[in-house]
Amino acid sequence: MSLEDPVIVTCSISGAIANRDQCAAIPYTPAEYAAEARRAVDEGASMIHIHARTPDGTPSYEIEDFRAITDAILAEVGDVVINFSTGALGVSLEKRIAYLRALKPDVAALNMGSMNYAKYSRRRRDFVFHTVFENSFETIITLLRAMNEEGIKPEHECFDTGHIANLDPLLDMGILRAPLQISCVMGVTGGIRPTARNLAHMAENVPGGPDGENEWGVIGISRDQWTLIATALTLGGNVRAGLEDNFYLPDGTMARSNGDLIAQARRMAEDVGRRVATVEETRQMLGTPKRERVAA
Repeated sequence: MSLEDPVIVTCSISGAIANRDQCAAIPYTPAEYAAEARRAVDEGASMIHIHARTPDGTPSYEIEDFRAITDAILAEVGDVVINFSTGALGVSLEKRIAYLRALKPDVAALNMGSMNYAKYSRRRRDFVFHTVFENSFETIITLLRAMNEEGIKPEHECFDTGHIANLDPLLDMGILRAPLQISCVMGVTGGIRPTARNLAHMAENVPGGPDGENEWGVIGISRDQWTLIATALTLGGNVRAGLEDNFYLPDGTMARSNGDLIAQARRMAEDVGRRVATVEETRQMLGTPKRERVAA
């Protein structure tokens, strides 16, 4: 990767935690996901990261909810790289693998290490919530083998430098193939602090280095997102924006849609002399050719 490479811009379209009491633009129904995907793609997104919901907004891990959302998005935008979440608390590994096998998204997120996972309120001086997010090597390998069998590209979500190092034994075992797609997740309590220097440090630890054959980028949580996006863009990385990660534009205005957030990321890329990747270019960079979708 280098500054000459186009930027893959991913839209984190909904997430599974936030709701419309916090941001009215969060999509719940398949039609709303499709409308938000259209806004994001029109502004430069080439990949959509999906957490499924039922039409009342409840997080879902059911095949039919993922199917309805995916079908609605593709009917609206024609082609975009589809990326499913696999991270969950209290949801069986078997259920998460089931929707991957049934629907075969282009990409699926793969969390690369167990960790404390929390939200802390400085105003309250207390945790809003805290838990242990289990992602053992056994879990990682089970998900990875299923992805390999179904031709799904893993997106390695790394919340700290040690999670990047967890790629090493999987590469040695031969169950990972280049080019890797590595996302540095920053801003979650329990993970690495969201600073430019820490992102540069994580990028240096990508196998082969930040300028090698592997794709890497940043997922910044909350308003630190914009500093981290600026850093990734100047270091040659890819970026993600969307209502799962952050509701606000750099001036503090709440986004009206995912399109507002993706437009801001695109302008930032252009301001440093880079351009956003098309869907076709993204597929080439990741090695995810377009394929026929699985019929219901």
